[in-house]
Amino acid sequence: MPHMLVLAINCGSSSLKCSLIDSESLRRSFDSQVENIHGDHAGAMQKLLYELRHASGDKPEAVAHRIVHGGDRFLEPTRVTDDMLASLSGLNELAPLHNPPAIAAMKLARAELASIPHIAVFDTSFHSTLPPHAYEYALPADVRKRYGIRRYGFHGISHAHVMESVAAHLGKRADELRIVSCHLGNGASVAAIEHGRSVETSMGMTPLEGLVMGTRSGDIDPGVLLHLLHSGDYDVDKLDGLLNQQSGLKGLAGTNDLRDIERRAANGDESCRIAVDIYAHRVQKYIGAYAAVMGGIDVIAFTGGVGEHSVSVRARVLQRLEFLGVQLDDSRNRAASVGRDNASVSISREGSAVRVVVVQADEEVAMAQAAAALLRR
Repeated sequence: MPHMLVLAINCGSSSLKCSLIDSESLRRSFDSQVENIHGDHAGAMQKLLYELRHASGDKPEAVAHRIVHGGDRFLEPTRVTDDMLASLSGLNELAPLHNPPAIAAMKLARAELASIPHIAVFDTSFHSTLPPHAYEYALPADVRKRYGIRRYGFHGISHAHVMESVAAHLGKRADELRIVSCHLGNGASVAAIEHGRSVETSMGMTPLEGLVMGTRSGDIDPGVLLHLLHSGDYDVDKLDGLLNQQSGLKGLAGTNDLRDIERRAANGDESCRIAVDIYAHRVQKYIGAYAAVMGGIDVIAFTGGVGEHSVSVRARVLQRLEFLGVQLDDSRNRAASVGRDNASVSISREGSAVRVVVVQADEEVAMAQAAAALLRR
């Protein structure tokens, strides 16, 4: 099968990453990112494309764009056209922190690289296999239908990559395994992957539901929101800002940097200690729930900035899960390090009924492979 050079553009709410990847060998000939963008994603895109032109002799044959929310319109990788962009823009309110900047970056990249195909790869696609009992909310049918209310799930590109990586690491097929994939970073979600299919996930209609995140609240009693609205101190916009940008770890400890929070907790800061406890407790609770959903677990996988690098969070999350068959090897957990040459590492004891694996997040590779597969078809 011929190789294809794909420029994978991974646009986050405050960062932009570009990687030029050979879809077969997975070799990278260009890798760069811009962080702390503060709204100017088009400017960041121009900067990275300038670097690409001057730093790499290779030229992309296609571009893959990560889009967080595809709604129920985009269930698989899709070629970008003007009509497709117009339809995609209609979903902006479902992921206001992510979709608008990604679309802005996509438009600029299409203008700069107009002679090659552009493919949108959606975080929600992997979760299109959720059964109705997992994606429906308990609201009246006419309300759900009129407003398009349902659970979509996110981080699908990452969870799919974890599934394939874990299967390869264990020398098994994905359809033989029951995996709980924990993507822990500034955004965080857990997915229950049963025999190659996503059957449950912690994020819902928007990326706000589920785990405690860097600046997002995660699960919260809807009555709290009604209480704040009725108080007269909050309108819809202030409530949006509170839940998406001022809550989570930032709300609990004053910062969304978990490394700083862990340091302060170790030095006796009570608010930081509680923040770490709440963060780990929420992940642990979802793992237990997903064990029930799948009738057991074969693998627990950690990925993302926190999942890959925080020894203490992994240990806290796995505490008291021995009843499921989890046996963490403390020395392996402390020594765990993943990278391009060592993308997956086991941290469970030999003989543990449930394997625990740390996987390097690599959404760009998954995007490049998905785009190349679509273009070959």
